[in-house]
Amino acid sequence: MPVLKQYASVLTRGVRAFVRLEAGVTRVEAALGHQGSEERERTADQKRRLGQAQTGISGGGAETTGVRPENIIWIFGTGRSGNTWLSSIMEEIEGHVVWREPSIGRLFGEFYYFHSREGQRGTNNFVLGEKQRGTWLGSIRNFVMEGANGRFPRLKDSYLVVKEQVGSVGAPLLMEALPESRMILLIRDPRDVVASFMDATRKGGWRYGRLDKSDTKLSLLADEDPTAFVEERASHYLKNVGKAKEAYGSHRGYKVLVKYEELRADTLGTMKRIYSSLDIPIDEGELERAVEKHAWEAIPEEDKGEGKFHRKARPGGWREDLTLEQVRMVEQITAPLLREFYPNA
Repeated sequence: MPVLKQYASVLTRGVRAFVRLEAGVTRVEAALGHQGSEERERTADQKRRLGQAQTGISGGGAETTGVRPENIIWIFGTGRSGNTWLSSIMEEIEGHVVWREPSIGRLFGEFYYFHSREGQRGTNNFVLGEKQRGTWLGSIRNFVMEGANGRFPRLKDSYLVVKEQVGSVGAPLLMEALPESRMILLIRDPRDVVASFMDATRKGGWRYGRLDKSDTKLSLLADEDPTAFVEERASHYLKNVGKAKEAYGSHRGYKVLVKYEELRADTLGTMKRIYSSLDIPIDEGELERAVEKHAWEAIPEEDKGEGKFHRKARPGGWREDLTLEQVRMVEQITAPLLREFYPNA
């Protein structure tokens, strides 16, 4: 119970901060515009100070020693696509810290895209109304930066890797609010993703014991109605990867598209491409050691297999895991993404 109260208190403070910032933060477009790097840094510093003054939240020196917006690297996509693997490799690199699944994108994206109406967004009263878009994007920006700086107050010259596949539905808003940040779009064949989720969520699977009360229906579906489970997971994939793809298409900063299948086939080469595309210098020896440490072959055999977090790591395993009906369902639901990313699979 004390833990629940603590989380409720944190969420309440966050909502209060968002409301206050909504009323006072200047438009993010004006803050960023076509400024030079030094001016942009001064603006970001001013915005952080403004946020602290209005919310009463102490940054503990985060406004001068915290993470820089341009040093944030987002990983978007969906679960069971290699997000943990990729972020673990990156965490081994000096000057890298990982923020695991903060769910910021869910907080704003689910509400904006799926729990508000288009007509509602056009009004002047709606908190995320289009007429005030610049203002509330500034609020989201400050919400992210205050959260990051509060947790990682000493990362001024380091990179913060945000493993945010669970919040990919809000990727377009996050990238628009933080346009100077970097982005990795990590995707995997949706048929393999659904098969992996099904294995994990069945009774005895690693994810089964972690489900909270709101998710118990998924475990029942995986065991008792696998077809319904497949439909739900395929729709989840379409929603999250679809929005992440939208963010990737509109983002004008450093970004890279990575397929799990490529990462699995040539991990070191793909990691080099990631850092090159993101314009981040890297020591190749250090990167090679990180890749070796987190290789599939380095995982103990007793920690791999059906029902475990590390299951197959073999692209195309869906052919053995899903029925023909289930395959057709996934392909039908995710057809737009399959045609673009896996046209010949």
